[in-house]
Amino acid sequence: MKLDLTGLTTRAGQVWGGVRLVPLTRDEPITGLRLHAHLYGDDPALVEVDPRTSYVSYIPHGFVATWTDDDSPVATYGTQMKRDPAAGEPPAHGMRLRVHRRMARRVDRNRLRFLPLHVAVEGYLSLHFGGPEIVWEEWSQRAVRRGLSPRVEEAYTGAQVEGLVDALKHFEIHPDQCGVLVYVADAPAAAFVLPHPDDYRALHTTLVQDMYGELIHHYATLATPVPRFDVRLPDDVASLADLRAAAVREQVEWARFHALTMADALLGESYSAKRVYRMGDYTLSRLLPRFRLKEENHIGELITDGAGRTAYLKSFRLSEAQIRRGHLLTNLAANDWHLASTAKALGITEPQLGLRLQAAGFGALLREDVLARYRAG
Repeated sequence: MKLDLTGLTTRAGQVWGGVRLVPLTRDEPITGLRLHAHLYGDDPALVEVDPRTSYVSYIPHGFVATWTDDDSPVATYGTQMKRDPAAGEPPAHGMRLRVHRRMARRVDRNRLRFLPLHVAVEGYLSLHFGGPEIVWEEWSQRAVRRGLSPRVEEAYTGAQVEGLVDALKHFEIHPDQCGVLVYVADAPAAAFVLPHPDDYRALHTTLVQDMYGELIHHYATLATPVPRFDVRLPDDVASLADLRAAAVREQVEWARFHALTMADALLGESYSAKRVYRMGDYTLSRLLPRFRLKEENHIGELITDGAGRTAYLKSFRLSEAQIRRGHLLTNLAANDWHLASTAKALGITEPQLGLRLQAAGFGALLREDVLARYRAG
């Protein structure tokens, strides 16, 4: 599937150092679905995916989606605030651990609590998590018994992305803004879309708490200030009507530039979508890319309405190493985890594939004598 951003319009971006934020506005807000934040504090969290699988992460906030069955307007509950320790809240003894039962959990008839970006990251971490489906002789007993457990990936909070905190603090929010495209060193870092302008105003600062990949953190650390895209009006503007027409042309060109050039790898990509939860006329899904090597790849989570249009979107850009891991796992699964067949499909030799698996962090899945043979041969 491809992302359907019907009803969303790109507005002029704002630049702060190496960070560029491009507002997305809606022609008509979506009133039948609303999102608000639920704060969990700074405690590490453990998510029980199922009785045998757990997911450990830092979870600073969750989203609560509220919807109506007849698409009538609903109001957001508002962000919850943590009490001040000075007001009598007892101090923590040691490190506490919060346990969440699932990434997306229904908390009321028309309310769903889910963990932003963790829905997407869980989809990546669980990619062919069970390991080899056929016990070929090359695979170790660990691979057969435990699959890819544990899977570990690193990410950075937005507060660790150089310039993002200041950008979010200083940039103006458009009156009809329902989303934003985040660029770091003019590389697409994330997309964030919400149903209603009030939701965006309430959740604008949660971008600082979100996760960002290694590549984006690296770009932000080394980036120089990016250029501003100034509007240049033609010399033949002689009236207000001419000025208005020129401004409309610039807005159209700006939207085309972002949709077809800067954000093409994110918005123009075809994704594999898996439904996570059905909420009346709305569907929460996780998105996985095709894992194209040496290209941009994004994972994400999406809420669409009955017509397939985007009501909510949050994306995460994968690093080159993460893309390679996804590429290897996808090809292994497509070839029934048979090394010789997978190597042939990739156009490499079986020893080369074995060494690539080791370099990607999957060396423990292969028997040690098999790896030794690959290194020698």
